[in-house]
Amino acid sequence: MTGPTYLQFHLAFLLPAMMLMVATAFVSRTRMSAAVDPFTGRGYWSGVAIITVVALVYTTPWDNYLIAAGVWSYGEGSTLATLGYAPVEEYLFILVQPWLTALWLSHLSLPSEWPPVRGPIRTRLAALALAAILGAGGWQLLARSETFYLGAILAWAAPVLALQWVVGAPQLWARRRLVTLGTLVPTTYLCVADRVAIEYGIWILSERYTTGLTVAGLPVEEATFFLVTNLFVVQGLVLYRWVVSRFGAADDPTVGPESDAGAIDPESP
Repeated sequence: MTGPTYLQFHLAFLLPAMMLMVATAFVSRTRMSAAVDPFTGRGYWSGVAIITVVALVYTTPWDNYLIAAGVWSYGEGSTLATLGYAPVEEYLFILVQPWLTALWLSHLSLPSEWPPVRGPIRTRLAALALAAILGAGGWQLLARSETFYLGAILAWAAPVLALQWVVGAPQLWARRRLVTLGTLVPTTYLCVADRVAIEYGIWILSERYTTGLTVAGLPVEEATFFLVTNLFVVQGLVLYRWVVSRFGAADDPTVGPESDAGAIDPESP
C-alpha cells in the first residue's frame, strides 16, 4: 500500500486533536484550578478511565464480529498487526476516542449543582421506550444485507442507551444543551477524519452490508456510529458526575436528600 496507514491516521488526526485539547485546557487558569476539585479533576478523569475500560470490553466482540463478517476491511499494508480479527490500531482507536471526547467535554461548563427535576419516572419510561424502539429497529435491519451494518450499530447501541436513560434521563434532559454540544463537536471531527480515511483506503466498507447513503461522502452508518459512541461517553460522564455528587451530598449532613417532587425543569447547562 502506498497510501497512509492506520497508525498514520492516529498521528494525523487523533494525536494532534488530543494535544490541542490538553494545551487549551492548561492555558485556562480556571481549568487548572479545577484539576484539584474531586468532581471536575481526579473524580472526572477516574470516570473517563472507567468508561474507557467499559468501551473496550463492550466494543471488542462487536467490532471483531463485524470485521469477521466482512462489513469492513483494511487496505493492504495499512495495519501493523492483528489481534483476533481487528488490527491493534483499532483497539487503540477504541481507547483514544473516549479521552478525546472527554477532553472536549472538560472545556465546557460541567454542572456543579443538580436541582430536582420534574416527572422523573415518566421521563425515564419515555426514554426507555425510545431505546427499545431503536433496538427493535436495529434487529429488523439486520435481516437485510444492505442494512446489516446500520442495524448492527442500532442493536448494539440500544442496551447502553437504555441503561443510561433509565438511570438518569431526567438529569440528561435537564442538561441537554451540554450533552448536545459535548456530543456533536467530537462527532463532527471524527466524521471528517473517517471520511478522509475511507477516501485513502485505510479501511473499506462493504457495499453489500451498507445502504450506500452518504452525507458529504461519508456513509450514514459511520456517522451513526460516531454519534452514538460519543453520546455514550458524554452521557456516561455527566451521569458519573451526578452519581458522585449525590454520594457526596449524602455524606454531608448539611445537605438534604434530593427530591423530585414538585420540582421545576432546569434549562441551563
